[in-house]
Amino acid sequence: MAINLAQIRDLLLPGLRGVTGKYDQIPARWPNVFTKGNSKMALERTASMRYLGLAKLKTEGGQTAFDNQAGERYIYNQEHNEIALGYAITRKAIDDNLYKAQFQPSNLGLMQSFAQTKEIYGWNVFNTANVYNPAIGGDGVSLIASNHPIDGGTIANTPAVQVDLNESALLNAMTTIPVTFLDNAGLKTFSRARKLVVPNALEPVAIRLTKTELRPGTADNDVNAILSTSGGLPDGYTVSEFLTSNFAWFLLTNIEGLLYLDRISFETDMQVDFTTDNLLVKGYARYSFGYYDWRAIWGSLPTA
Repeated sequence: MAINLAQIRDLLLPGLRGVTGKYDQIPARWPNVFTKGNSKMALERTASMRYLGLAKLKTEGGQTAFDNQAGERYIYNQEHNEIALGYAITRKAIDDNLYKAQFQPSNLGLMQSFAQTKEIYGWNVFNTANVYNPAIGGDGVSLIASNHPIDGGTIANTPAVQVDLNESALLNAMTTIPVTFLDNAGLKTFSRARKLVVPNALEPVAIRLTKTELRPGTADNDVNAILSTSGGLPDGYTVSEFLTSNFAWFLLTNIEGLLYLDRISFETDMQVDFTTDNLLVKGYARYSFGYYDWRAIWGSLPTA
């Protein structure tokens, strides 16, 4: 049923002091954590490869060791979603509305609706980071897991016991990432934490941990080691209103792996229906959020 006179009855009469309901929108948060790319395909696939392992000691006159295990290990899939929303409004509701400037029939907030929908889809990668999605494939475990497989073993990008955000937990993650984030052949990678990601509830904690020069939460005169350990956190911290847990926190590393792909950018269209004279307005976009390398992130998802 189209938006009609009954739904805007007070906009048909003079004397209204004003019309409210539109508010300042939350700035886009997802660009703070995802690399942006464009797509020309319905399904994008990324291959995680295994390169050569360590060189071997050779004895005099002995044979050179050969490593012939290089090749494809895991495929990460990213399929785009179609996002659409529209509305219809009757001609009488348009003609008789005395407050068109405040309640514009051709602009009832489609752009804002699409922008917030995009945030929800983007941050869902974080909110479900400990849940394996077989449609993504990859290495067969969730984005945040204790058992990411590599040749000859497994690696964790989460603590053995999920811990709340504090100085000790943050420093432990920052010192663990450079040592344990190996490639598929077991070689060390130049992995460093660069940004802390928290929900609104943890922003005060993030401020105390990353903004104080001295050790946070103590009367000691020690320097704040968080600011320098393994290069510190050069990109500081970011907050998202769309993280559903008040306790989960994440570290982004210098390794790219979280990806937003734009297939069809947001577009709008409108027309008048010939038989009803209703104005039809719609928006459309096609995109996806995903990941292709778990080394891009460290996470702890405590429940309380």
